[in-house]
Amino acid sequence: MASLLQSERVLYLVRGEKELRAPLPQLYFCRYCSELRSLECVSHEVDSHYCPSCLENMPSAEAKLKKNRCANCFDCPCCMHTLSTRATSIPAPLPDDPAKTTMKKAYYLACGFCRWTSRDVGMADKSVASGGWQEPENPHTQRINKLVEYYQQLAQKEKIERDRKKLVRRRNYVPLAFSVSWSCHPLRAGEDKYGLGTRLQRQRPGAPISALAGLSLKEGEDQKEIKIEPADAVEEVEPLPEDYYTRPINLTEVTTLRQRLLQPDFQPICASQLYPRHKHLLIKRSLRCRKCEHNLSKPEFNPTSIKFKIQLVAV
Repeated sequence: MASLLQSERVLYLVRGEKELRAPLPQLYFCRYCSELRSLECVSHEVDSHYCPSCLENMPSAEAKLKKNRCANCFDCPCCMHTLSTRATSIPAPLPDDPAKTTMKKAYYLACGFCRWTSRDVGMADKSVASGGWQEPENPHTQRINKLVEYYQQLAQKEKIERDRKKLVRRRNYVPLAFSVSWSCHPLRAGEDKYGLGTRLQRQRPGAPISALAGLSLKEGEDQKEIKIEPADAVEEVEPLPEDYYTRPINLTEVTTLRQRLLQPDFQPICASQLYPRHKHLLIKRSLRCRKCEHNLSKPEFNPTSIKFKIQLVAV
């Protein structure tokens, strides 16, 4: 009974692209191939993106545009838990009589675990509960965008060159039996009237190379070439302050290595430089057998549902 829940004591051999051993709860059974499949023997497909906090579902194009982050939810920069919106009342002057004040609602972000708030870093309170929180601007954004555009254009040129080589290998031929039979066919006279010749030529495997090349080789040629300036190394480095080695250090105000790596664009040194980050999105994925291409696991599309449409586990 002590080993009842120790599933890793018995390993099963899976013969796929490479042989590996795994416990039974981590395997799938393909009923079409009648074979065991592991996570290394299946294809992973993304079904949907969703936020684990607000459960907002969004398509892949929108998730890519938002850099796979939720626009409304934030993570605490200190303990990485989800931040909540707190409401408070602050005095505000009346527009008619500035000498008089009235209580106005204001919202700020707060963490319920480490007690961090957006006021600790000087972020202003907002008048609305959701949205409106601005992140600090990265000073290297323009440089990064130029590099991305440059390498995208370079990848497109390489793709066009590969397509050009594939098209050159093809031969412009027409099957002899097809050409003789079509020249004697009664529909030959009406091919220009009804466009039958164009349709048949489009489906023919021996279509002219020039017609095929015109669709792919001209893509990207009319675009303006993007040029970037190479980065220059700096010879003179800014010296350290004189009290760098002598001043006392308060460890509570120094960020940890994990906190710095979670914000690679800024890498804050002090805790006063930590800003909330948008929450990462999660995905629901399907598993497909690589041999027969049948689904082994397919979850429900709704983020609140934990059920599966298809779940062919080996247990």
